[in-house]
Amino acid sequence: MIGVPVELRQLRYFVTVAEELHFGRAAARLAVAQPAVSQQVARLERELGVRLFRRTSRRVTLTSDGSRLLVEARAALAAVDRVRGVADELSRGRTGVLRLGTSPGLGERLPRGLATLRALAPDVELVLVGGPGQAHAAAVGAGELGAAIVRGDVEAPQVRASPLGHDSYSAVLPADHPAAQGRTVRIEALADLRLRLPSRTEDPSLHDAVLARCAEADVLVRRGRDLTSVEDTVFEIGAGSGAWTVLPDTLLDVSSCARSVGARTVAVRPFDPPLRLPVRLLLPARQPDPCGQALVDAFR
Repeated sequence: MIGVPVELRQLRYFVTVAEELHFGRAAARLAVAQPAVSQQVARLERELGVRLFRRTSRRVTLTSDGSRLLVEARAALAAVDRVRGVADELSRGRTGVLRLGTSPGLGERLPRGLATLRALAPDVELVLVGGPGQAHAAAVGAGELGAAIVRGDVEAPQVRASPLGHDSYSAVLPADHPAAQGRTVRIEALADLRLRLPSRTEDPSLHDAVLARCAEADVLVRRGRDLTSVEDTVFEIGAGSGAWTVLPDTLLDVSSCARSVGARTVAVRPFDPPLRLPVRLLLPARQPDPCGQALVDAFR
C-alpha cells in the first residue's frame, strides 16, 4: 500500500520475532514486555494489509508475505544503522562539522539526504560548499571536504567515487520555436538559436557534455552569454532572446520555469537521444566503509 507510515520500531520488532519465531523470546531479546511486541506486529500487519505470521498455540511461522518483507526490513534497518554509525562518528569528531561539496541543480536529492543526516545527527553542523566537480575532488582528497556530490567523471588522488544514479537533462527553448512542437527535441533542430550554458569553470561536466553532443550532431554552435542565473535566463528565453539552454530535470519545477511554462513563453523538451550525466558521491579513500556507505545511502 502506497504511503503506509511504517515505524522503525515496528520493523525491528517484526525482524526479531521472525528470527526467534517466538514472541516471548523476541520480547526478552528486545528487553520489552511481550504484549508490546504483539501489539506492534499486529499494528504493522493492519497498516500493511497483509498477514506476516501464522500463529498457533504451539508455534509461530512466517507467511510468504512475511518472508518477502523480512528481506526488505533487514535491508532498511541495516541502512538506518549505517547512517547512525556515521552520525555517531561525526558527533565524536574533533569539530562536529561535515563540509559537503554540492553541485547546481541537485533537486530533492540534496534536501532529502541532508534531512536524513540531520535527523540522526542533530548536533553535527552541516556546511555546504558550492563549486565545480574537479575542485571538489581535490578538496576531498586534501581533507578540506568530508564528501562531495558531483556530476560527470572526476578523479583525484586519495578519493573514491560511489554512484548515486544519473540526472537527465532537457532543453529549454522559446515556446514558439518549431522545435518546441514535438515531444522531444534533437539538438540539430536548435542550431539557429544561441546556446547559453554555465561557464566551463562553473560546470565543466555539463558544458563538455552538451558541446560533445553538438559535435556528434555536426552542429555549429552559436554561443550566447554564459548562464549565471537560471531564473533570469529562462525569463530571457521566454522574452524572445533567440536562445536556448540546458537544465537538469531536477530544476525544471523551480518557480521561474513553472511560471514561464505556465505562461507558454518557454517550452521544456527532453533530448532525443536522452542526455544524462552520472551523479557520484566523492569520499576520502581512507573513509571507513560503513561511514561512507551511510552517506551514499542518504543521498542515493
